[in-house]
Amino acid sequence: MYHCHLQIYLISRQPDGFAAIRDMAPMEFFTHTFFESSEPQQALAARADLILADLQGMDAACETEKLAAWKKPEADLVVLAGKEQVQVLEDCLSQISDLWTLPLSRGEMSFRFLRWQQNCKTRKDYWEASQYLESTINSVPNLIWYKDKDGVHEKVNDSFCQAVSKTKAQVQGRRHAYIWDVEQDDPACIESERIVMETRETRISGECIQTQEGSRLLTTYKSPLYDLDGSVMGTVGVAIDVTREQEYAQELLQRSQTLEAIFTSMDCGIMCHSLDGSRITRINGAALRILGYESQEELMAAGFDMMASSVLEEDRARLQESFKTLEEEGDSINVAYRIQHTAGDVLYIMGNIKLIREDGELVYQRLLLDCTAQKQREELKQQEKERHQIELIHALSIEYSLVCYFDLNTGAGNALRSGDCGADILQTIFSGDLVLEECMGRYIETCVYDDDKEAMREAATCGWLERELSHKNKKMCFINYRTNCCGELRYFQMAAVRAGQWDENRGIVLGLRSVDEEIRSEMEKKALLEDALSQANRASKAKSVFLSNMSHDIRTPMNAIIGFTTLAITHIDHREQVEMYLKKIMTSGNHLLSLINDILDMSRIESGKMHLEEKPCSLPDILHNLRSIIQADVHSKQLELYMDAMDVQNEDIYCDGLRLNQVLLNLLSNAVKYTGAGGKVAIKVVEIAGAPAGYANFEFRIMDTGIGMSEEFVSHIFEPFERERNSTISGIQGTGLGMSITKNIVDLMNGSIEVKSKQGVGTECIVSFTFRLYAGKKEPQTIPELKGLRALVVDDDFNTCDSVTSMLQQIGLRAEWTLSGKEAVLRTRQAVMRSDNYFVYVIDWLLPDMNGVEVARRVRQEVGKEVPIIVLTAYDWSDIEDEALEAGVTAFCSKPLFLSELKGCLNSIVNSGREQEAPERRPEPVRKGRILLTEDNELNQEIAVAILEGAGFTTDVAENGQVAVEMLSSSQPGYYQLVLMDVQMPVMNGYEATRAIRRLENRKLADIPILAMTANAFEEDKQEALRSGMNGHIAKPINIELLMKELDQILNPAE
Repeated sequence: MYHCHLQIYLISRQPDGFAAIRDMAPMEFFTHTFFESSEPQQALAARADLILADLQGMDAACETEKLAAWKKPEADLVVLAGKEQVQVLEDCLSQISDLWTLPLSRGEMSFRFLRWQQNCKTRKDYWEASQYLESTINSVPNLIWYKDKDGVHEKVNDSFCQAVSKTKAQVQGRRHAYIWDVEQDDPACIESERIVMETRETRISGECIQTQEGSRLLTTYKSPLYDLDGSVMGTVGVAIDVTREQEYAQELLQRSQTLEAIFTSMDCGIMCHSLDGSRITRINGAALRILGYESQEELMAAGFDMMASSVLEEDRARLQESFKTLEEEGDSINVAYRIQHTAGDVLYIMGNIKLIREDGELVYQRLLLDCTAQKQREELKQQEKERHQIELIHALSIEYSLVCYFDLNTGAGNALRSGDCGADILQTIFSGDLVLEECMGRYIETCVYDDDKEAMREAATCGWLERELSHKNKKMCFINYRTNCCGELRYFQMAAVRAGQWDENRGIVLGLRSVDEEIRSEMEKKALLEDALSQANRASKAKSVFLSNMSHDIRTPMNAIIGFTTLAITHIDHREQVEMYLKKIMTSGNHLLSLINDILDMSRIESGKMHLEEKPCSLPDILHNLRSIIQADVHSKQLELYMDAMDVQNEDIYCDGLRLNQVLLNLLSNAVKYTGAGGKVAIKVVEIAGAPAGYANFEFRIMDTGIGMSEEFVSHIFEPFERERNSTISGIQGTGLGMSITKNIVDLMNGSIEVKSKQGVGTECIVSFTFRLYAGKKEPQTIPELKGLRALVVDDDFNTCDSVTSMLQQIGLRAEWTLSGKEAVLRTRQAVMRSDNYFVYVIDWLLPDMNGVEVARRVRQEVGKEVPIIVLTAYDWSDIEDEALEAGVTAFCSKPLFLSELKGCLNSIVNSGREQEAPERRPEPVRKGRILLTEDNELNQEIAVAILEGAGFTTDVAENGQVAVEMLSSSQPGYYQLVLMDVQMPVMNGYEATRAIRRLENRKLADIPILAMTANAFEEDKQEALRSGMNGHIAKPINIELLMKELDQILNPAE
């Protein structure tokens, strides 16, 4: 049935190289067009369905690459090459359809081309058969499906998908219950298909299918499907949904009953009569009341002849003519007429006459609607419009300096009123008989501002005014313009109002008036409003930025603080666990404090005033602190957390640790936030080779299996306030500022950030930095005691196995790895049998076939108690610690694992039996003396007193600056060694109190050391404290270590 025309491009330097092919006749349903050249040409290659390229004497690889790039994607490329050229084409074989090795005889070439034609015909035949099947099953309204023996739908048609409200992708490969949204497969359906497959006969049945929308009645035809060997492999079914047909039958009965009731009670009159008017076949009560009769008999007796005798005489002819326009069944016409009752009342009737067939006879069906009340309302409304029109014209004559009447049909008119004009211009132009466009043209030329003349010339024409005033419900039109009035620029307005009956004539009243004061007042108000709006927008934006930053970056460390506080309360009797939780709370609290400082200082990012503080940092500490902060959220969402370090040779670097932590925490928090329960979140740090001497390149990859983002959104992800908007994330809170802040910080650190994402798959963020290395003394990496010993790494992640194996080899061990816990146990058993035991095992806690604790237990059974077993995990191991130790685990290491940590752990194992020399400890400084604490907040007083007295100091408290000055001035010199001064206090603030102390007459009292201890933590606050006379500055919340250091430096400078 199909016809295929093939364009074949022949390339050969041999004149008759393809003579055998050109002489061959095309196959049935095919035609050929040949075009050829001696060298490959792009334009010809782009048109061809088949390219036959004889590349003898050419650069075969180069020409093949060109042809593969030029051809259509669906076109075939067949290369003819000599044996010596075949080898150079090996890299191009994936780009060609076939390779014919030369030389070929005429018969061989004909055979190969015939084989290509047969393959091409096979493809086209398959396409045709597929088209027949798809067109057939998808064009019928019935449901068609194909099932395998297990009742799984292998193929369905479009009608089936429409019936179940699902796509083919959702249906195919699914069973009955899922498709029809029910709890289990229909037993009756399963039984009928079993009978069809057993009897091998078509079965017709009625089936009631339960769906979420209720029961559906289907008439089904099911037949067996046969495999190649003749066995039954499934069923094909066709179903006709007859649910609605039954519902329609029931509904039709109910509607017939309802219609009968409506006919007898409705307000609209209905009647039917014969074509000659001699018989009325039916009439309802409303029609009789409208026509003014009590019964059908009274109507006929009064002389009904196509119409009732109560129809007004002047309307009867028009009504009679309307009957004559109806010639064929179904024709209808609307006609308005009047009825006069015997009491004298006149009714306005809107009627419809239709020619219909009733009981095999053509009759007139007439509808009668009483529109009297509507007609009266329209007349009142018209009277009101005319009154309003008169009032408008009167108002124009009062307010406007010039008022004229014009007839738009002729343009003629006259002035009704001409007000005062300093130069008598209006009186001169608008006097006597006027023509609209002439007099307005002179006025425009004389008075109107140059820039407005063109618009006024267009508006002051009969055509423009008629078009404007002809719009529905538009009785008046305006145009504003400017004039040069006595050398002064002023604003004027031209108004035109309909006058009289617009449908009968086109009269207007036109007026000119000054609106200078109004326009200038509006312009001033508009300027004020725009300025106020601009200020409000700026204020709103500033507020939004502040609140957004607060929401975005504070929640994560706060979750860690709340989560670990809850855990500490739960494990209150376990001192070590509580101590660990409190350390993590401290870590998150310190990070939270830093974020608050950043939030308050956010404007400095945009103004370029943010600066970095490079300090020695430890990558392991940064990564493990991240793990502590996000651990609570990971646990609460039941996510899988992976943390790995790859090829990290330099762990100690110079960088702004707070900013690096902020970048990584923001990206990691987003990954956790947008990944659903059971998903995966991973962070990997990789050291990349190629950095300059003294530097190292690091790449941080944060990956998740979350909801992902569209390509369009990813292109705008670093713009402020950008968020992906779709139903998938409508319930997730966020600000849209986090990625913008992250990008700014990364740029400030001379790094780069890249985001890759796919909706429904996940997201990967790649952050790259180059850090200066910490030039401290490096310890040797090897441990002599472990040199040459065997080690086994067990982890289901290849990258982790490779990384940990490399670290162990650097330490001196012979490391091996496996991805399976079961294989690890098997290798252990083999090593014991060969007396070549492993010295140490490094095992991941979460393995797919057997968890790390169970692997450790089984290994321990094979090797005894002496061999160290280290468990790796990215989670908090406190929950499994007891079970792990009981199973024989020697130590725990946190992911990501760094070389220094692994080496430290192995050193502790090697040296566990040796006597350790206690490091020399510097004696703690002896702290004593009395400190005057000036603080107005009772809670802060309690904290500070506890810290100071715990360190050995005696403390007196002053609740404000004035009390502090009085207490100090009334004391003896030396009674107080130092004053800790809050800044914001009632009565007298800290700055004022410090200046008052420095002004004391007693110089020994006036020179007492004063430290600011305040929540005012900006650099400006520190400088203000020094200018007021203070000796230093401590920011709240109090860092005890820093506070003690400051006190020691001031009170014990010699030490």
